Amino acid sequence: MSRRILQGVVVSDKGDKTVIVRVERRVMHPIYKKFITRSKKYAAHDEHNCWHVGDFVRIEESRPISKRKHWVVLEGPAAGPGRGAGNPPTAAEGAAP
Repeated sequence: MSRRILQGVVVSDKGDKTVIVRVERRVMHPIYKKFITRSKKYAAHDEHNCWHVGDFVRIEESRPISKRKHWVVLEGPAAGPGRGAGNPPTAAEGAAP
């Protein structure tokens, strides 16, 4: 069975090796037939602490890492510039050796 991959924005990076990612989806209202936006937050594993609030990332379903964490950050979208595009922080930005 293939693993689900979702795309969202990082809304919190307070935890160690953990980021909270908000994933939005559009659904049609059953009566009014208008599209409404629904969002859900996922806790995802960030091994190197390189993702920060506002970065667009892709997350992949994985084995349970902790009580709430069942997702792993893959990378950012390919079109984005800077660190948000999957580039780890440089030594000047405080990267671990």
